[in-house]
Amino acid sequence: MGEHEAEAREINEAYIKHIATGMPFIIAKFAVSLDGKIATRNSDSEWITGIEARKYVHYLRYTTDAIMVGANTVIVDDPRLTCRYGGTGGQVRKQPLRVIVDGRGRIPSDAQIFSVPGKVLMAVGNLVDNDKKKSLTQAGAEILELPSDGGRVALEELFKTLGKREITSVLVEGGGILLGSLFDYGLVDKVIAFIAPIIIGGQEAKTAVAGEGVDKVIDAIKLEHINVEKFGEDLMISGYVKNR
Repeated sequence: MGEHEAEAREINEAYIKHIATGMPFIIAKFAVSLDGKIATRNSDSEWITGIEARKYVHYLRYTTDAIMVGANTVIVDDPRLTCRYGGTGGQVRKQPLRVIVDGRGRIPSDAQIFSVPGKVLMAVGNLVDNDKKKSLTQAGAEILELPSDGGRVALEELFKTLGKREITSVLVEGGGILLGSLFDYGLVDKVIAFIAPIIIGGQEAKTAVAGEGVDKVIDAIKLEHINVEKFGEDLMISGYVKNR
């Protein structure tokens, strides 16, 4: 309370939400070209933003309890999803939990996420066969089986489970299907978007947020308490999802 109440609430935003609701604070992070693309029509996405923006993403990973991506991101990009911030002598002190949303159990057991330090939690649908779950477990993942509809896991149940495990903040880094579902269900608290001064083009090139979206512009999800920063040639726009 008092003169710096707003700043204090921002510092403690994840803790406050977790204590009040039992749910983690959910941050949607994505990087897009000036025309709103996250990859080319051939799914190439390295690198849309410059090195300074990517360094800041590692700081974001360092300050959150978990990183979350969808199955397609792992299958197409094969990322490590590690944090390379805050280390001394080449050793990073903290690796956030890596949460992979894979309703159909499509992630290969030799993906890079299983070969680097840190824990991996696979959120899979209840129809994934036992052999697939066994292979993922042997690769080093913990399996969390959730109700699913058409191959999509119950995201609210996933976040409730994470909250019970005292995960207070989740940085969701894509892809478009997962982010679209989170916005459609009203689960996002904060948005951090990096915009690179490049044009990718292409009707089939992917955008950052898929899902159902809205029918009218007036119904678009709005942000408040907007902040704009520059990282090298890239812009970062952040803000909080305004309650409808």
